[in-house]
Formats: sequence, structure tokens, C-alpha cells
Amino acid sequence: MDYEQQVRRASGGDVKAFVDLTQQFQHMAFGAALALVNDFHQAEDVVQEAFVAAWSALPSLADPAAFPGWLRGIVRHQAFRVLRKRTLRTVPLAEAEDLPGEEVLPDRRLEQRRQSAMALAAIAGLPGKLREPATLFFIHECSHQDIAVFLGLPVATINNRLHAARSKLKERMLAMVNETFHAHALPDDFANRIGRLIEARGAVVEALFNPDAPPDVLTELAVSDEANRRAVAVQVFQPPSGAFVRGIALSPAAALPRGSTVLSSGNQSETPVNLDELGRLLPQLAGPSPIATGAARLLETGIKVIDVMCPLVAGGNATIAGTHRLKDGPDGLKLFALLQVWRDAPPGFSFPASLKEEGLADIPCGAVQQFFMRAEDGPWTASRLSLLDPFDVVIRHSRDLARARVFPAVDVVTSRSRLFQTNAVSVEHVAVAERVRKAIAALWAADLHAEGGADARMLERALKLQNYFTQPFFVAERWNKRPGTTVGLAEALQTCRDILDGRCDDLPTDAFYFSGDMAEIRGNVGRTLKFGPVTWPPRAQ
Repeated sequence: MDYEQQVRRASGGDVKAFVDLTQQFQHMAFGAALALVNDFHQAEDVVQEAFVAAWSALPSLADPAAFPGWLRGIVRHQAFRVLRKRTLRTVPLAEAEDLPGEEVLPDRRLEQRRQSAMALAAIAGLPGKLREPATLFFIHECSHQDIAVFLGLPVATINNRLHAARSKLKERMLAMVNETFHAHALPDDFANRIGRLIEARGAVVEALFNPDAPPDVLTELAVSDEANRRAVAVQVFQPPSGAFVRGIALSPAAALPRGSTVLSSGNQSETPVNLDELGRLLPQLAGPSPIATGAARLLETGIKVIDVMCPLVAGGNATIAGTHRLKDGPDGLKLFALLQVWRDAPPGFSFPASLKEEGLADIPCGAVQQFFMRAEDGPWTASRLSLLDPFDVVIRHSRDLARARVFPAVDVVTSRSRLFQTNAVSVEHVAVAERVRKAIAALWAADLHAEGGADARMLERALKLQNYFTQPFFVAERWNKRPGTTVGLAEALQTCRDILDGRCDDLPTDAFYFSGDMAEIRGNVGRTLKFGPVTWPPRAQ
């Protein structure tokens, strides 16, 4: 895509297009800034402010082809602002030949290094409560109000701490600190934790960070609302794309100005997302549903329980109440994972780290867009699930099924798909899914140890269905040493019919566990399985 198309898209509010423009023109902008200010670090500051100003003014650019020259003009304007702040010494022209050159002599470089080391040592030696506000003030030029918001302290306290920091550094050291902060990394990670707000639309917040260390998914951010003297908490809901980060505001975010300072806490947010708010945001995040436009069609995944019981909508949206991921597909999908903190999760568990370990950190990938949000802990009751009505598909993950070794742990009784209400699936498919749902619901509700219980043969068939819906995944091959499998929808529907109608009564229940198609199931007869089958699920909670 040429830059003119990117300019048109960015002018319409496409943030990704603007990020692409910044990457394409950042070297040109930096060269122009450096030629004017003649200082490497100030040139970086000029470019950053120029791109923030360009984003705000881009809708006023009439001719996209003029973007390069227009951007250079903004860079010049920002550079001249920096130059005007400098105090220049004027001398007679006759004395010009006696002025020293701009090249730094070797002995001066050694002195600068010595001073830099002294300044860094002085900063590192400050008490923690003084070092943090000093870092924010001197490095990032945050206002006292911004620092108060980020550290959760009154402005008066920040004033006192900065005064104390200056006193400890002394005037001589303070001068070295001001020069050194722009040339050296600090002994903490504040440099990578500061970003700038691109835009806040409703509860969706978009920000830019250092592309080498953007905040991970589920990280909590704080946006400084200086005008209202408050911090707006934000939860990152998409793994970052380069420097670009998207999140959902956990408190009202109206009227946040572009360019506001954003601070990453570096910690995972523990605050659950409001499900009512998520439902209202769905059109903004996922776009119009194909079901609403009458163009719905089934997106086949090869996952038996998904394709049969809660089929996905090509180009539509789905939410997963639990943790689960789907492989990329050509037809597109917006997948919302509502994550809960399991009480039996190992100490120090990190969801972003688990994504990277499984090789799934580079998201969005292909046609699948994934959104991860913290959900309130506790059972997914009927009333809570009703809050997910705006979604095309709801896939309910059950901890009880996971404990019973049902993988994937999809609860077919409470999961649903709107495709069953359209002509996008056959009447036969709807009928089979309903029969399966009733059979497995009866299995979970029955007590096989009570005399005069439900029909034992029907419960055995239901148990075969539950085992049949277990399936090895490609992503789990390195853990279970089993190759992943996919099963076509036609094959899966036929097998479900055969089980329900008694045509598989001759096969043992455990042959259906953790396998693929019928050929593999029949090959399992008489074999010792590495993983024990589901013999009796515990009662659902």
C-alpha cells in the first residue's frame, strides 16, 4: 500500500495506518529534526512530538500526496520551539575564528562519561520514594500532576519529594543529571513504561509505547487525566502490534486528550471487565455481524465439539468463557476470551508468558483477531451467561469437565450458536445438536449409583458422545506426544447420529476418548490408552 492510501485511511481514524506511516517516515523526520537541533536526543523528542501533532491535525490535510512536505513542516515547527528555548551567546564576527568547534575532544568525552557515571550512581542511590518521581520528572518531563496520578499520591507530596530529591543531589549533581538522563538508560524500567495516548473512543483506548518493550496483554495501564486530576485505569486486551497497544478502560474515559501520558504498571490487571460494557463495545471492536446482514455461513474448524455444538460464524464474533484458542482460518473471526483466575493456578502464573510459551504471542495473526479480558471469578450462571447475548457464539468452558479429563472442556449444555437460528446450517445439523445436548445433559444430571436411575444404555451412549468430543490439538503435541487431529463436520455429525442410534453399541466407551475420526476410534479397540477415558464425570456445580 502506498503512503497516500495510508494517509487517507489514517485521516479517517485508522490507527494502524498511521502507525505504518510513522514507521515509513520516521527516518526522514529524524534527519530533518537532527539537521535543525543538532542534538541526537532532542531530535528524538522533536520527532515524537511532531508525530503526535500530525495525528491530531491529519484530518485537515486536503491532499494526501502532500504528506511528506506537510510532515517536514510540522517537524520544523517543533524543532524551532526547541531552539527558541536555548540561550544563545552572540559574539562579534571577528571572534568567530576563535570559537571552538562542535566536535567533542577526547578528554571532554572522558569527563562526560565520568560525570554520567556519577549522576547515575547518585540517582540509583536515592531512596525509592524519591527515585520514582525524580525519574518521571527528569526523563519524561511529566508534570507534577501526572506523577501524582501515576504514583497515587497528592500533588503536594510529589512537590515535597522532588524538592527532597534536588536537595540530596545538590545543585552540582543536578546539572549532571539533567544532561545524563537523555543519554543513558536508568537503573529501572520507567523508560519503557511510558507511552502516549493516541485516542480514546468510548471505552476503547489506543496508545503508543516503545516498540521494543510494549506492555503485554492483560497489563494494567494508567492514563493521566490531568484536567480532572485523576488516573483512568486501562486493561490491555490485545497482544501488542509493534508499538501499538489497545485496551479497555475500567473507569470512565471520556474527553481524554490525545498525547496524554500513559504509564504501564508492568503488572497484570486483576479488575474484571464489565460484561454489560463489553456487549455495548462489541460493534466497535468486531464490526457488524454477518448474521445481522443475512450473510451468515458456518466457519468449519475441524474441532468436533465446536463444529457440531456451537458452530462459528465466518467473519463473525465469538466469546469464550474460559481459556481456549483456535487456529487461524481464512474466513476471519473475532474471538473474545474472558479469562478467570483459577484458584488452583500455579504460583506466579502469567497468561502472557503462557501465550509466548505456546507460540501464540504474535496476535492478531492472519484472519483471527483475539481479545483477552479479565472476567470476574466464580461460576458462569445462567444470569451471567445472559450478559453475553450480543455475541454470535458463546463457548462455555467448564472446570468440572477439565477435572474429568475432558479436553477441550467445552460445556455443550450451556454453549450456544446463533447459526442454529438461521438457514446457514441444515435442519439435520440442528436436530443432531439438540439430541446430543439432551443426552449429555442427562448424563451430567444422572446418578448411576442410584437404583431405578435413568436408562443405562442411553447414559452409556451419552458417555461415548462426551468421550468423542475430546480431541488432541496440534498446539498440544509437545506435551501429550499425540499428533493433532481434525475431523470434518459431515464425519462428526454422522458419528454423533451413529452413537445416538445405537450403531456404535458394540464399541467400548474408552475407544472414543481423545481420538479423531471413526477409523481411529475402531483402531483404538483393544489398545491401552496413555490417558484414561472419561468414566464418570463429577456432578456439575
